[in-house]
Amino acid sequence: MRFEDIVDNDFNGCISIVKNGNDIFQKSYGYADLPNKIPNSINTKFATASAGKAFVAVGILQLIEAGKLSFDDNIGNLLDFDLKGIDEKITVKQLLCHTSGIPDYFDESIMSEYDELWKDFPNYKIRKSSDLIPLFINKPMMYPPGEKFQYNNTSFVVLGLIIEKLTGQLFDEYLKENVFEPSGMYDTGYYELDRLPGNCANSYIYDEKREEYYTNIYSVDVKGTGAGGAFTTVLDINKFWLNLLSGKLISKEMLEQMLSVQSSSNSQYYGYGLWLNKVGDHTYTPYFQGCDPGVSFISSYDTATDICITAVSNFGCNVWKLRRNMTDFIKSEESYEKDR
Repeated sequence: MRFEDIVDNDFNGCISIVKNGNDIFQKSYGYADLPNKIPNSINTKFATASAGKAFVAVGILQLIEAGKLSFDDNIGNLLDFDLKGIDEKITVKQLLCHTSGIPDYFDESIMSEYDELWKDFPNYKIRKSSDLIPLFINKPMMYPPGEKFQYNNTSFVVLGLIIEKLTGQLFDEYLKENVFEPSGMYDTGYYELDRLPGNCANSYIYDEKREEYYTNIYSVDVKGTGAGGAFTTVLDINKFWLNLLSGKLISKEMLEQMLSVQSSSNSQYYGYGLWLNKVGDHTYTPYFQGCDPGVSFISSYDTATDICITAVSNFGCNVWKLRRNMTDFIKSEESYEKDR
């Protein structure tokens, strides 16, 4: 069996597998522009939905290491708008760990489709993080701060706003200067859907009634926010892991905290902006992921075996199953080589 044999025939997107710093599989599938039959390439920029939370987390950790912020700072002292019923004692750490209880503008426990948000509030109005404030500011707290772990999109919108308040820059400009460019991630950024640069893939949703695909331009924020929405390539994601794990973006001490369990619930483990897959006693594989209408993304880095697997699709394909199958295949190949 080969890596190609694991990929479903209808997969659209890109896959990258790097082991010990060497590319062992890289391939693109399907189309970036379906009607014009423009194919995806290994350099195509894809939307990645919530994957951007990892970048925001790095930005926040950088500001903490620079002494401009602390884990224990609360939002009441950091933000300059009326929080209304939101608890002003919510801390930066609680936002990073999804334990804040802040009202979630897209509560994934009760809402199944992201495009439900735009029935009464046009998505084209979302061009910066602060544009999302009306979608959560009048909602009640979900639970008292620190009570439990519950994945929360608003928490990272607020972290993006904190970056903006402390730096005087839009959060994506800060990330460009302090995360993307230092990592050589020149094909990564937050772009407006009606002003996409070259070499970006359109994301497609299937209309079962009309039996055709349509783009997601009316289904997601027109520009990404602190909650997600970055465009990137699989090659840039490899650079991100390399620079993050080498200590170039944050110190090794801060990195250790980022990759440690900070919150958990029902066998789900979370560090700072990264999910952690438990593979043994006190052993976890970090990964980050994203899912929007027409968008699916996952990237993991097994630090024990030095294997990075990234899969992204602009047709919302099941990249989670694909990554699992790739992981199982690599393990079976390693076992075979060991037994020879």
